[in-house]
Formats: sequence, structure tokens, C-alpha cells
Amino acid sequence: MTTILVPYHHDERLPDDSIDVRADVTVRPRFPEAGRWQRLTALCAATADAVAPVVAAGGVPTVLSGDCLVLSGTLAGVQRGGMDPAVVWFDAHGDLHTLETTTSGYLGGLSLRLAMGVHAELFAGPLGLRPVAPERAVLVDARDLDPAEADFLTTPGSVRRIPVDEVDGDAVPDGPLILHVDVDVVDPAELPGLLFPAPGGPSAGAVVAACARLRATGRVVAVNISCTWRPAVTDAERATRAALLADLSGLC
Repeated sequence: MTTILVPYHHDERLPDDSIDVRADVTVRPRFPEAGRWQRLTALCAATADAVAPVVAAGGVPTVLSGDCLVLSGTLAGVQRGGMDPAVVWFDAHGDLHTLETTTSGYLGGLSLRLAMGVHAELFAGPLGLRPVAPERAVLVDARDLDPAEADFLTTPGSVRRIPVDEVDGDAVPDGPLILHVDVDVVDPAELPGLLFPAPGGPSAGAVVAACARLRATGRVVAVNISCTWRPAVTDAERATRAALLADLSGLC
């Protein structure tokens, strides 16, 4: 198992103790003196550079970061490593906005749509990412959707949405898979301190079990984990987070 740490939330460096894992590789991008999109592209390109040789050698990397945008770097790296994966996206939110539909301006809310090629001139194109077709993506949980995201999911041929307990090899596309887990898919009563808590979610155990069912297919080629939480304030929070990351990382 190769653990790749991307200690950033968007293009901002996280405190050293934000993601408590022992990394084999820590991504340290060289940011250009340019705008945010160019900086995000540089971060994801550096992530892809770390992922690609692991995949090409037959390994299954685990990539941990502070937000969901890094998934595109993991995806680009898997593609460079010779795979054409589908994406299984565990998240309390849809991350299906565009620049035209977002009301907050938070770019993390575009993460899945960016991986599917929206605004390609800003991101997928410069990154060298081959966009994932909507039918090659599965959204797991996503209990907190904005109206524009809900509308997008009703369009023919769009992303499929399923609950955590329905996740297995028959519920996802054929071929290689990237398993993406935003930790906020877990109910915030069990995982306090999330940036965007959404009540009514599954337990950590249910999420880990669903991920294990996919891993058992032998088709998972990378795991991408987004640690979308605030700095821990108690030892109990730190212990809960460390246990979750150990369970998710241990799947590889």
C-alpha cells in the first residue's frame, strides 16, 4: 500500500496535524504566480505525478487531502498509469455544481462535475484529464443536495445515486474503480468538527463496510479520501478521526 498525502484544502496548506497518517509520499506542488485555477491545476498535476507510477506498477494508492477537488488529480494519475476508471463517490453532498449554478462560490462544490469535464478550459484541459462520463460515476448517499444538483441528477444518462447499504460490485460500473470518500458522508453525530455537516447520515462502520465490499471486487485501483474537517479540539476527536482513516486506508 502506498499512502500519498496532499496536505491542502484547495490551494491553502493545512496544519501538519490536520490529517494524521504516516505518508509514503507528501505532495509538494510548485505553485505558479497565477490565479486560483492555475494553482489548483498545479496541485492536481503534482498529485497525478505521485499516483501514476504506483498504478503503473500495479499498486493501489490511497490519496488523502483536505477537499474533494484533489480527486481529479488522483483520476488523472490513474489514467496516466494506464487505466480508464469509473468513480464511486461517497459524499453527504452532490458536488455537482457549475460556476453558473453555485450560490456560495465554493469550488469544492463543483468537484464531481469538474471530474466529468465541466469548465474543461479551466481545469480538465490544462490538467490533461479525460473526463468521466456521467454514466461512469455513482454518487453514494448525497443527502444534502441543492436544487440545481437535484435537477441535474434527473437528466437522462446522468450520475446514478444510491444509498450506502446498496453499494456492491453489481451497483457500480464495470471495469476499474476509483473509490472516493468525503468523510462528511458519515453522520456528524459520530464525526464532529466537519466543515459541512449534514445530519442523518450513515455510521462510519456502514461506510467502511460498503467500501470493503467494493474493494473485495478486486477492481479498486485507487482510494481518494477527503478529510473535510476543522482542526480537532479534543483528544476524542483526534482518536475518532484516526480510527476512521485507519479503517479506510486499511482497505488497500
